[in-house]
Amino acid sequence: MEIGVLSALVESGKCFDHVRDFGLRVCQVCSWDMKLATPEIAARVAKESKRTGVRVCAMWGGVPGPAEWNFTRGPITLGLVPPEYRAERIVALKKWADFAAIVGTRAVITHCGFLPENMTDPLYPGVVEAIREVALYCKSKGLEFWFETGQETPVTLLRTIERVGTGNLGINFDTANIILYGRGNPIDALDVFGKYVRNLHVKDGLYPTDGDNLGKEVQVGEGKVRFPEFMKCLKKIGFDGEAIIEREIAGDQANLDIKATVDNLKKWMQ
Repeated sequence: MEIGVLSALVESGKCFDHVRDFGLRVCQVCSWDMKLATPEIAARVAKESKRTGVRVCAMWGGVPGPAEWNFTRGPITLGLVPPEYRAERIVALKKWADFAAIVGTRAVITHCGFLPENMTDPLYPGVVEAIREVALYCKSKGLEFWFETGQETPVTLLRTIERVGTGNLGINFDTANIILYGRGNPIDALDVFGKYVRNLHVKDGLYPTDGDNLGKEVQVGEGKVRFPEFMKCLKKIGFDGEAIIEREIAGDQANLDIKATVDNLKKWMQ
């Protein structure tokens, strides 16, 4: 298991110096800006990756349109679920696949949204078909397509992977999101979909305390993930992917927290 960190895509392609500042050699590159999803910028990223010796394990691609991270408007704005945004978002994810192929990474990652838990929901077949279209396009590029966990229950995500059935699907397991959305806990979730987990977002959080808003993200080790136990469970299922640290605050404190998480992960992984 290799420790890495998220790295924001920039036009120059120079995304990796801060990764090395943490003493790390792997990252996910992430962006919501479709103007950056060009072959020219992808080539710059590939060049900088080679120059710095930092490997890009996956491309995290955001999509156009509204995105509200709550329980009230999240279901009608996020991912491939809302029908009114679906077509343009499929196009966007295909562009990120083109980008990822040039960079030379393994997979495209995104949030697919509040996947309908009721498989008889009229929305569900269209969501499955949209994910299948993106996944097959990724497959044509030699890529995998990974779901970042969050809005869906573990069994809903498992069912959707089975329904899509393209053979190149995986999970980017955000250890906090399953808690922030009140969908379960990371350790038990491994019993449901552990065989599909390809890499992690190492993050911690607290459960929601009201019905409208997500729980609170906190420093890794201070929330409900129970990381020492979680890391042992990962070893038991043979997980060998990347542990990508994500800290969703700004400023110097974020860097301090990431450094502390690197040290803690090294202890927990032993």
